[in-house]
Amino acid sequence: MNHAQNRRRFLKTLSVGAAVSTLAFKAPYVFAKKQITLRVMGTHVTLQEELRQRAMRELGINVEFTPMGSAAVLQKAAANPNSFDLYEQWSDSINILWQAGAIQPLDIDRLNYWQEINPLTKTGKITPEASIGAGDSPNKLLYVQADGSLGTTPTKQISFMPYVHNVDSFGYNTNFIEQGIPYETESWAWLLDEKNKGKVALVNAPTIGIFDAALAAQGKGLMRFNDIGNMSISEIDQLFAILLEKKRQGHFAGFWTSVPQSVDFMKMKRVNIQSMFSPGVSACKGQGIPVVYASPKEGYRAWHGVMCLSSNTQGHVKDAAYEYMNWWLSGYPGAFIARQGYYISNPDRSQPLMSKPEWDYWYEGKAASIDLQGTDGKVSVKAGQMRDGGSYIKRFSNIAVWNTVMPNYDYSLDKWYELLNS
Repeated sequence: MNHAQNRRRFLKTLSVGAAVSTLAFKAPYVFAKKQITLRVMGTHVTLQEELRQRAMRELGINVEFTPMGSAAVLQKAAANPNSFDLYEQWSDSINILWQAGAIQPLDIDRLNYWQEINPLTKTGKITPEASIGAGDSPNKLLYVQADGSLGTTPTKQISFMPYVHNVDSFGYNTNFIEQGIPYETESWAWLLDEKNKGKVALVNAPTIGIFDAALAAQGKGLMRFNDIGNMSISEIDQLFAILLEKKRQGHFAGFWTSVPQSVDFMKMKRVNIQSMFSPGVSACKGQGIPVVYASPKEGYRAWHGVMCLSSNTQGHVKDAAYEYMNWWLSGYPGAFIARQGYYISNPDRSQPLMSKPEWDYWYEGKAASIDLQGTDGKVSVKAGQMRDGGSYIKRFSNIAVWNTVMPNYDYSLDKWYELLNS
């Protein structure tokens, strides 16, 4: 299959269930540095106004953010590389973007802090003893090989710049669900427990929500997977038969598409338990909602943030894109993003810009010695609280599966939309 056929196949897949804009951004660029506009497309969790303003002030360029839901941003980027200069999302989008020809290789020599990036990205493990997890650990997607494929053998070019990452699970409201014991009683199975019927939501992202559902089905003992990071057609059929029956019984209260929506689900008491991302948990706590971010005994679903360069970005805008990428690893953004529970790939550079209580809580897993604020300026951690799941190393040593685009992704995508539309 040639490149053009590959691209058509991916774009056809991505069009399922969503209309994709084909309008290119055609405003002319004026190549005086302070007039360069860098268009960054991604999700709400990293495209935050404080970061945009600070980057513009420190880099002397204009930065435009286009935040969208996870599925929508991937669809648009893969279909139209003209619609962005930099793409921020998760590593499970890399295979789709790469095979669609939507992104170009990055030169390691132009990344100022490459040598500081810790082993998680480069080896898939935070420590040699850690569990690597099923699916596409970031090292499998990182290096551009001589034949143009992506793999683990180190080269001078990479498909994405590593930056934010975290482990995800589910959040639950302890006003309605008794608090469990991390790594012992907390279980993905709770998402499919009958006692939570009608008060459960999943994230509406096909390469993410499917694993939350699969971990729940397996944890509940409803089925077993040979390799949860590479499900067979029959396993996908069995999983979605379970989910469709649950939906017919009224088990699911909804499927959220953005972090703000997940917070609204909790705030409006639409759900008691749901797939969650760390910023959503922090926001709920900041609003006084007693949400616990579970540490499932089966392990976490892990993800790695990726910053990618559009295949159509060249010249001075490309130079500005590298400046922005380097800025992201320069210290301040990593310190800022830690306050919503995210880690950065070179944390030692951000540590001096965090208070000792912040570092101890977010990275070391120690009890907060004072009240801590989130990125929104509201108190999200009360003095005495400990981070759900413990330290950075503890949490990333317990990975069940990475967000992944499986070989049977096309088939699973059809089944996902069948679930949504049933």
